[in-house]
Amino acid sequence: MRIPGLPIISLSIFFTGVLNCGCFTQAKQDEQLSAALTFTAVPAPEWTALLKRNHGWFGGDGIYSIALSGIEKEGAANKDSILIWFSDTLLGDINDSLETGFTMINNSAALLTGGKPDSTAIRFYWNTTTDNHASSLFIPQTPLTQKGEYYWLGDGFVNTERNNAIYIFGYRIKNIPGQAVFGFKQTGNTLIRIPGGDKLSFEHTEQMDIPFFQGENADSIGSFGAGILVNTKRAGAPNADGYLYIYGVRGKNKEVIAARVRPMAIEQFNEWRFWDGRSWTTDIKAIQPIANRASNEMSVTPITGGRYLMVFQKDAIGTQVAVSVGTSPVGPFGPVTDVYDVKDDLKDSPSLFSYNAKAHPVLSQPGELLISYNINSFDFSGDIKKFPHLYRPRFIKLKYE
Repeated sequence: MRIPGLPIISLSIFFTGVLNCGCFTQAKQDEQLSAALTFTAVPAPEWTALLKRNHGWFGGDGIYSIALSGIEKEGAANKDSILIWFSDTLLGDINDSLETGFTMINNSAALLTGGKPDSTAIRFYWNTTTDNHASSLFIPQTPLTQKGEYYWLGDGFVNTERNNAIYIFGYRIKNIPGQAVFGFKQTGNTLIRIPGGDKLSFEHTEQMDIPFFQGENADSIGSFGAGILVNTKRAGAPNADGYLYIYGVRGKNKEVIAARVRPMAIEQFNEWRFWDGRSWTTDIKAIQPIANRASNEMSVTPITGGRYLMVFQKDAIGTQVAVSVGTSPVGPFGPVTDVYDVKDDLKDSPSLFSYNAKAHPVLSQPGELLISYNINSFDFSGDIKKFPHLYRPRFIKLKYE
């Protein structure tokens, strides 16, 4: 069977070299910046409980979140509506057990108001077919889309330089016939645009194929959108340089790669530049990794002292939520630090696994980061009937000082 919600793309997080300078002094300074921080992670049961639901939407993964104002920093949710989106999504009813007739669609969304994990303040969105069956919110419709493809969703942002349009990265996915486990592959990387405005609407979206790596094996060559850093003044970035940093993945070692572009030029793919280990280049073939050993999805967030915190699930589906501290959006990033072991969430079945840890700064409070990670099962069809609430994000709070 296909394991729902486990994207074929992977990200990464460990880097020991020095990108900008080969000197020993710079390396020692980077090490000291990382060592100066201490981390404490604790469960956030109130946020975990928000997505423990019995009717309608009751499960999903791939969770990302943005404030509709475009502000990306901690505390944004207190004054703004927050758009949250998911990839594979379960819809149905749980009473004493999971009722028959539940269904899976490939993506959905939610809108949270008030900034608190309040079940009365969150509304979920998906589409409905003409014969009243649930369907995915986003379905591939680009020129390169092939029959039978569907979307898993990457990170996104509000583009304050383009009328507050919302951009979400999409991965065109296709099932592999006859392959029971991990029976899917990525066939394309896309950009989805949702018009901005006071009233959020998913009815008039536009989609475009991202030209990089077209026709290549995404697992080994790469794709973009697994994480985004909006490093602009309008987004509230503390060290704004006016660029959008877009992180992607490649290879068995789950190497993180990076591109950047001005938000105004997000759709002009010839304006994108790629990190080659020392500078930004127009040659995508020269791109070099900034990290490895991370998870399918991740995040890079500005924190105190001009540093950047990369959050990820160590080694893709390990039990450790981990972080690495960098001195710029492309590093150098220091040693991997384990901050939370999720094993208590896996005790119900030996088939359960965790993946895709990432930070949600807009849902966080100053001085801490709210972090989500997902739970899934290698025996999904069996475990979901025994443990119908298994397939949903869990949350922790990471404090640093």
